[in-house]
Amino acid sequence: MNRLADETSPYLRQHAENPVDWHPWGEEAFAEARATDRPILLSIGYSACHWCHVMAHESFEDPATAAVMNELFVNIKVDREERPDVDSVYMDAVQAMTGSGGWPLTAFLTATGEPFFTGTYFPPTSVPGRPSFLQVCRAIDDAWKHRRPELAEQAARITAHLGAASLPGAGGVPSATLLSDARDRLVAEHDPTWGGFGGAPKFPQTMSLDLLLRHHHRHADPDALAVVERSFDAMAAGGIHDHLGGGFSRYSVDERWLVPHFEKMLYDQALLARAYLHAWQATGSERHRIVLEDIVAYVLRDLRHAAGGFYAAEDADSEGVEGKYYVWTPAEIREVLGLDADPVLAWWGVDDRGNFDGATILNRLHGMPGEPEPPLVTDARRRLLEAREARIRPGLDDKVLTEWNALMIATLAEAGAATGNRLWTQAAVTAAEFLLERLRTPEGRWLRSWQDDGSGEGRARHLALAVDHAALVDAFTRLAEATGQARWIAAAEVVADDLIRLFWDPEQPGFFTTGDDAERLVTRAKDLLDQATPAANSLAAVGLLRLAALTGVDRYRDHAEALIAAVVEAAAKHPTAFAHLLAAVDLVVHGIDEVAIVGDAAPLVLAVQTRYLPGAVLAWGEPYDSPLWQDRADGLAYVCRNFTCQAPVADPESLVAQLHPSPT
Repeated sequence: MNRLADETSPYLRQHAENPVDWHPWGEEAFAEARATDRPILLSIGYSACHWCHVMAHESFEDPATAAVMNELFVNIKVDREERPDVDSVYMDAVQAMTGSGGWPLTAFLTATGEPFFTGTYFPPTSVPGRPSFLQVCRAIDDAWKHRRPELAEQAARITAHLGAASLPGAGGVPSATLLSDARDRLVAEHDPTWGGFGGAPKFPQTMSLDLLLRHHHRHADPDALAVVERSFDAMAAGGIHDHLGGGFSRYSVDERWLVPHFEKMLYDQALLARAYLHAWQATGSERHRIVLEDIVAYVLRDLRHAAGGFYAAEDADSEGVEGKYYVWTPAEIREVLGLDADPVLAWWGVDDRGNFDGATILNRLHGMPGEPEPPLVTDARRRLLEAREARIRPGLDDKVLTEWNALMIATLAEAGAATGNRLWTQAAVTAAEFLLERLRTPEGRWLRSWQDDGSGEGRARHLALAVDHAALVDAFTRLAEATGQARWIAAAEVVADDLIRLFWDPEQPGFFTTGDDAERLVTRAKDLLDQATPAANSLAAVGLLRLAALTGVDRYRDHAEALIAAVVEAAAKHPTAFAHLLAAVDLVVHGIDEVAIVGDAAPLVLAVQTRYLPGAVLAWGEPYDSPLWQDRADGLAYVCRNFTCQAPVADPESLVAQLHPSPT
């Protein structure tokens, strides 16, 4: 029996009945490797990963394969979402050794954790260009027994490379030219036919779209706005968007956004909802708000724990078949709708040919953006969703991750304030209180992952990383702006102080992935690149700059500007890999509008909250320790930038005039 049954990760527990003698990541496994002189076989995946499940069924559930693994190796299973620190180290190794990466990640390590051979998915039988999993296992065993010095040299070389690769380059000065160059590259890489960037597979890349929206806001750039609107319209029309239940799948396997990889991740919902919110605020186009509302409805309905935290993901597979839960045939729709079916079939492009294994992924790629939905279709949506609920749902990854929850809290806080939806704001508050209560040790150290074990208290494990702290700074700051409650600024400052104390590198500015009190891996990396989620250093830069503007605490700004200077040279060369970091550059280059609204002045607060103001912060409601509150009169709004304040105003029109940038 392996050791995964009591883990908090649903992904690890899925492997608890494997005949493989799995260990969770930890000293016990490494001690056994040293004692038995065997290499470590490390397998990293996550609950919503389709090919992780395939490899599990083909190899890890096979007794003969498991017997070989148990004889030759000490086997470790890792959930990349619980331990992104471990995953990032060995994903860097895979990419360095093979030129590509992905999950499942398969790596062979020394007893000290140094990787000497890596790969991703290996099939049960060999195919051209890819050996079978057992062939790999036996070849590794032969090399371990007969060519150990070569493996040790390879392990040392790749480990040294990992250490060097985790460090930023030389420093630089943020500039407006860097932002305009990034805009030009994104516009050039845009797919003018189907939106988004590049070809298949196609990911939403919300941070790049948000960066273009910022540029349009600053410079009234119609080409940048066209990229944003085309992309958001195409994604909303495609099958990557769940047209019945709301929310988005992780990515599309084609360039048209038609056929998704059906897993639905909390972080995607948080980032996409925020991007559609900004698109609605910037353009006033109601179709963007409709998409925002359906994403939030999905999260609150299907990904919310009863106590307020948010689950990590839903799988792609149902009954072992990818996408089965989501697709329809004409006969199935007719069975639900009867005589009302024909207009609905036409609306969502459902016919006997299908577009996915004989069935149809509902989509509106044949329609017009913003085309009003007929009442008949609205009613059909409700009835079809009820019918779909009777199907066997995809598996739920019910762990609650601090980082991803913080992203969702920030989105709900901002969206609730902008739309006036108090239920959204309250959901953000409840989720934040959930994290404060359940994701910290008694000493106040933040933890990364929590899972409901039925006890009422649940189980929280794994020390929180820099990315968790950085996401919390932003979440708490935006809660303060949404609610006017001073307690959230206080919470943001405590987390920011912990982030700096535990993670800051004073020699080469930036935040390490792991804290000073954490386990030492083979290298201490820094999370620098914005990928599916914002990098820790990007989140920290934006969050600390905004918190500094609200509190006047110089050390927050100083740390943010130091890390920006350390990575700005890399961002200049690869702007699409630093899209969220460039949002921080935007704040440095253009400055932050510090808005303080004192006393009972709801119309003034509303004027700020409802508008797209990416370069502004808002202090209102309960005063807290900050220069923004000093010598202020009730009923007035004060706008300051770069230590200079404009004349106080009492009406929304005058306030908006002070905030709106002049096109340049």
